Amino acid sequence: MFVIRPVAINLPALQFTVSDQAILQAVNLTKIYRSGDRDLAVLDDVSFDIEQKATCAIVGPSGSGKTTLLGLCAGLDVPSSGEVKLNGNSFKGLSEDERAALRNREVGFVFQNFQLLTNLTTLENVMIPLELRGERGAEKRAKDLLDRVGLNERLDHFPVQLSGGEQQRVALARAFINQPKILFADEPTGNLDGDTSQRVIDLIFSMNEELGTALVLVTHDLDLAEKTERVIRLHSGKVQADSNAVIA
Repeated sequence: MFVIRPVAINLPALQFTVSDQAILQAVNLTKIYRSGDRDLAVLDDVSFDIEQKATCAIVGPSGSGKTTLLGLCAGLDVPSSGEVKLNGNSFKGLSEDERAALRNREVGFVFQNFQLLTNLTTLENVMIPLELRGERGAEKRAKDLLDRVGLNERLDHFPVQLSGGEQQRVALARAFINQPKILFADEPTGNLDGDTSQRVIDLIFSMNEELGTALVLVTHDLDLAEKTERVIRLHSGKVQADSNAVIA
């Protein structure tokens, strides 16, 4: 399980020439783990770009490398080879704290297991990213977002007092508070029932459009994947199909 640990520090000025439309570039990503006495390639030479404001789903069977790819793209892990560029900034060569600072500035997260801090209230959980950046107005923006997701009457409740759907809506509000350029969602409805899932899906897509954020989501739900503009299918760590490209 990935742990989100944003840190408020100054980033080095790392800028690269990229397409005006590309918010994310994954370049020849390979991830190899050591398993006993052999190497296991979870991802093998994966490349793609995501344009600003675009929506994309990553699908594939269990073990195909979906979550690993999402973690690399978000800077939660580092590739064995290859490079990720986020809004013109490369994760390559950055320390863990520098990667965390870049994520906090550019990225929003929604995960299957919510990842709310149990000792903080709904309002406090949503405010965290802006407070770590030392920005003013965190409370007002958090309240506005919680009102947007229908939780304005649950500000002082702790996660244990919320349903799964409510916790995911808190996580969604938190994901958008730093006005991210891109939202990563890993099985965002995996722990929710049908009706609750649909409400969360509707919120993800409507807020994404309203705020002009690119969306990359990992899902086993092909109906959900088809709601995006682009679908990338992984198999055994390789791109098997991409609705935006012809795969050789």
